[in-house]
Amino acid sequence: MSISGTEMEPSNSNHKSLDRLVSQKALQMGSSFPCQICVAGFLCGVCLTTLFLAALTSFGTFAFGGISFSTLSIGMSTSNSSADINNMVTYGDCNTKPKEIGRTMYLKESGEHEIDHQVSLLYSAWSELLKKQLNGEGELLQSVGWRRSNLPKAPHLENCKLREQVNKHLDIQVENESFPPWTMWKGFLDIYSLSVTDEQLKYYRNQTMSEGAYPPWITGSDEENYPLTRKVQRDIWVNQHPLNCSDTNVRFLVADWEKLPGFGIGAQIAGMCGLLAIAINEKRVLVTNYYNRADHDGCRGSSRSSWSCYFFPETSQECRDRAFQLMGKKEAWEKGIITGRDNYTSRHIWAGPTPRNWGSPWSYLQPTTEINGTFIAYHRKMDRRWWRAQAVRYLMRFQTEYTCNLLNVARHSAFGWEAAKLVLATPTTGPKDVTDKSVSDMEQYVWSNHKPWMPRPLLSMHVRMGDKACEMRVVEFEEYMHLADRIRKRFPHLIGIWLSTEMQDVIDKTRLYPHWKFYHTKNVTRQVGNITMATYEASLGRETSTNYPLVNFLMAAEADFFIGALGSTWCYLIDGMRNTGGKVMAGYLSVNKDRFW
Repeated sequence: MSISGTEMEPSNSNHKSLDRLVSQKALQMGSSFPCQICVAGFLCGVCLTTLFLAALTSFGTFAFGGISFSTLSIGMSTSNSSADINNMVTYGDCNTKPKEIGRTMYLKESGEHEIDHQVSLLYSAWSELLKKQLNGEGELLQSVGWRRSNLPKAPHLENCKLREQVNKHLDIQVENESFPPWTMWKGFLDIYSLSVTDEQLKYYRNQTMSEGAYPPWITGSDEENYPLTRKVQRDIWVNQHPLNCSDTNVRFLVADWEKLPGFGIGAQIAGMCGLLAIAINEKRVLVTNYYNRADHDGCRGSSRSSWSCYFFPETSQECRDRAFQLMGKKEAWEKGIITGRDNYTSRHIWAGPTPRNWGSPWSYLQPTTEINGTFIAYHRKMDRRWWRAQAVRYLMRFQTEYTCNLLNVARHSAFGWEAAKLVLATPTTGPKDVTDKSVSDMEQYVWSNHKPWMPRPLLSMHVRMGDKACEMRVVEFEEYMHLADRIRKRFPHLIGIWLSTEMQDVIDKTRLYPHWKFYHTKNVTRQVGNITMATYEASLGRETSTNYPLVNFLMAAEADFFIGALGSTWCYLIDGMRNTGGKVMAGYLSVNKDRFW
């Protein structure tokens, strides 16, 4: 053993010498620059790999049907070397933890997916209601998780049937009174039943009516409308609704809407505004007859081929019946009891004198229009601008149930998804939380008078191109958007644009403006190339070519701001609706001027 021990001692010494030599060489190599580069590269590779796996985990979870790559994260979690590597990664400011990030991203995306799913269900349920496809107690809604009894109210939709009933109540004279029940109360609140013992309230209500309260279709203060708007609207209504239509002193003007080829809706309305002016000047009751744009299957019954398909008739049914009766009597024509379009020249209809019953309120109109950067303080034909605003407001004072439904469809298509998100963001609107209870009086009589929801503030923009170049200076979409950006600089919370245009090229260009959110009517074929408006409308069919422009018109009238082209009769009339609808102080930015100014 001693020999063995003696013989192995030199061997151990040799090993120690070898270890010492290797350690020295390793120290020299470790301090060399190439080795430092390799170590640094290795650490960077670990960091990049970690980040890549974390991103891949979250991406895989979203894109591949819930397959999670978090199980692939490095794969060395049980080894000591893994701990050392993690320590080095942390020291290198790469403290990413793939499993935690992947799990967080997965939960976030799962939550967003669930929210979108619920929004989709609610949107679909509202769509079913809107299309009137329900059968009994919400059978069609059960498939999407809702019953009719617990379905949240759609804030962007209106009860059109009930709204028309209330408006009819406000458009019919009270017995032995000159006016309908126009009182100080608005909408449904006016029909709240008074106590039979509350004689004092009834007395004040009747007194208000007898003194001639102003019509309820004008919104905003007097300062937010054209001068004398409320008084003018009341007086037009009285002229159009005599107490006794059979009185021999009542005279009539009966006229079809213009139906010559090439006349757009705007021209037809402008022509009828001229005929209403004649009727006011001659103290006649205007009775409109055949309206070709309502001659389609959407307008049913007596409303077919009539303005009353879209808006309340311009006079009472009694006066209409009396006028049509007199049309068959030669003596009535000879004595001038009744006249028609043929009794007046085109110049008289389109450029006749403005009614002076109210003096000349247009003479003190304040400027609210800007054209090409110029604030327009005065222009020619200011009286015509003021009168057409009054006339179009009266003709469109109340929408029919049909028009109301058209607007519901348009709002749902454009704003329905956002509305569903808003409703579901409240804490008590899920199918399990909503209880079946009757509507409260506050909801029925007060809150119901609010207009349907839309994302505000909203800018309406009507871009007119195509064959309109023969009548006005046509500008590119970029100029309209330049004006939109001007408004947004003053009102930075404005992000939404309701865009109405017949040109597909304009719709396509909206992609160039991602900082704006565009809305427009859908399922309508836009014009490609330069064809006449008559040809384009014929390609759409009469119903579509009438419905969707009227929807755009009414949406523009309700928007907070408006950009258009005053050289277009359509934009001219929109401006009139806005200036008699409480929008005067919103101003009007136009890309051109009216050709008669």
